[in-house]
Amino acid sequence: MTELELLIDLHKNSERQGPGSEKDTLKALDLLNLPTDRKLKVVDIGCGSGGQTILLAKKVNGQITAVDVFPEFLKELNEKSQNLGLTDKIVTLEKSMDDLPFAEGEFDLIWSEGAIYNIGFEQGLKKWKDYLKVGGYLAVSEITWITQTRPEEIEEFWKAEYPEVNTASNKIKQLENNGYSLVGYFYLGQDSWIETYYKPMQARFEHFLKRNNYSELARKVVEDNQAEIDLYQKFKDYYSYGFYIARKNE
Repeated sequence: MTELELLIDLHKNSERQGPGSEKDTLKALDLLNLPTDRKLKVVDIGCGSGGQTILLAKKVNGQITAVDVFPEFLKELNEKSQNLGLTDKIVTLEKSMDDLPFAEGEFDLIWSEGAIYNIGFEQGLKKWKDYLKVGGYLAVSEITWITQTRPEEIEEFWKAEYPEVNTASNKIKQLENNGYSLVGYFYLGQDSWIETYYKPMQARFEHFLKRNNYSELARKVVEDNQAEIDLYQKFKDYYSYGFYIARKNE
């Protein structure tokens, strides 16, 4: 197996493939003033196995198109949807987020938790805006500095890993410069990293290694993910995911 295939294998059968929680999804949803007089069209871009997609389907009056590039995660989501009786509300689509087949003004709400970095925050704002109706909403979580200054070690790490890392104030300026108005913002608490993402991942390490015969590459995947966890534990007071909720102006 390749390293990418091993990463997918590690994250299979997990509630989430990144930091976040049901509480965060509901908090973001509560900041929206969604129309109630009609069924809405929603797209969840980079949905993974759909922890937040299922919640959206339960809470929003409408249909959710769940998009991910990895069929393994979409298969899990389809199984969950079927078991919960939500197949009439969730449609899955295997596509890359930079090659979406949607029409202009198709959606009332674009949702993306912990995934927009794959295309880049500003690029995502620009490309996805076309798919939103005027007055429609964008809700995305994005890696964000939560202090104005931070140790050089973590600053250099994130600048190398994701050069678009920035403070919330600068992210909000990008939203405003690209035709959105901020509706609300908050950053994810430490439980959304540790309790709902990192601890469940660590609990899967041994089974993952065993089914992959403790291969050198499988060990590397575990070591790399443990290094990420250690980094967060060391510098968790300086960065998180910021959740940005905005409205398309025109």
